[in-house]
Amino acid sequence: MHVAYSAIQQFSAAEENCNNPTQPDELMHEPMLRYHGYQAACQKLNKEIAAIQQYLPGWMPAFR
Repeated sequence: MHVAYSAIQQFSAAEENCNNPTQPDELMHEPMLRYHGYQAACQKLNKEIAAIQQYLPGWMPAFR
């Protein structure tokens, strides 16, 4: 239960920071940075992904 409460608290704090114009807008860019990181990792590990896809067609690493 503590983990769920902590996650909610962090989410609320993040929303408050997004609404405050004096705070940097880093939170708005985090999803895009994570996506670019995902793409970079997939490009770096393309040989390993291709080897896995031989046995599991269409498989891709999960994006979180």
